[in-house]
Amino acid sequence: MSPPTTSWLLLIVSMPTGSASARMRLWRSLKQLGCGALRDGAYVLPAGEAREQTLRALADDTLREGGSAWLLTMQAGSGAEEDSTRALFDRRAEHAALATSLVEARGALATLAPQEISRLLRKLRRELESLRAIDYFPDDAALLTESAWLDLQHAAESRLAPGEPQAGDAAIVRRDRAQFQDRLWATRRHLWVDRVASAWLILRFIDPGARFLWLATPADCPLDALGFDFDGAAFTHVGELVTFEVLIATFGLGDDAGLQRLAAMVHVLDLGRGFVAEAPGFEAVLSGARQRAPDDDALLAEIGPVLDSFYTYFSTSAT
Repeated sequence: MSPPTTSWLLLIVSMPTGSASARMRLWRSLKQLGCGALRDGAYVLPAGEAREQTLRALADDTLREGGSAWLLTMQAGSGAEEDSTRALFDRRAEHAALATSLVEARGALATLAPQEISRLLRKLRRELESLRAIDYFPDDAALLTESAWLDLQHAAESRLAPGEPQAGDAAIVRRDRAQFQDRLWATRRHLWVDRVASAWLILRFIDPGARFLWLATPADCPLDALGFDFDGAAFTHVGELVTFEVLIATFGLGDDAGLQRLAAMVHVLDLGRGFVAEAPGFEAVLSGARQRAPDDDALLAEIGPVLDSFYTYFSTSAT
């Protein structure tokens, strides 16, 4: 039995009997935080500055509603108490339910249209991110959920973007942008996050005179074209880097803070791992533009200014 090691935040609250709406708001907030309930009116979270601030705000709200509230820091008195407190945060049932949903979604992909797949992925990503946020002591159940999510991601990519590149381990060689001007660039058609962002990067920072060819299959790439974001292309995934990141490294753009933050957003959306607050917003805009645009030229023309705005925001806002 493990000795006590965790510091805990203990919120003890009591609402007036006539404050039904305030009581419901409090309950929803505590549920969203993933608090453990020691008993009715006594809730715990692992200690942390951000969580303490959030619980302090809930305590203040309770006092304003005429209730009573105490926010305390505590530590279990024994290993048994530590283990029983941690058990309040057992998320195995929630992981099992989500993993089942992910596996079922994987099996249904063949019957869904691309727009339906994108909506389903957004919904399940939100559910996964919500569970991650309250899974304070992840275990093997969390690993199984992550594995099911990655499997769904890869299967969806195969449906939405046939020919999605596999990461290679080749070294990234620095290139001189002057040698890559007014060239023909080629990638798979039906642009999505990494490809549309890479095309924008090429036009904006590498080859302003670039012309683009959207391929039905990578095998259609002409010999005189610079391929990107498919297996065997001149520029594609390397290790943990997506094509957008590889282009930044290849052409010496890594010192640009705005591009680095854009790269983080593209990375999260392309690989489905990590968190960037702005990523869901960009994905939603791109999904809508993709449904409206008659072809990939029109899609790039519409998304280019969006990426310009993100770049300006990331370049000028605090990290």
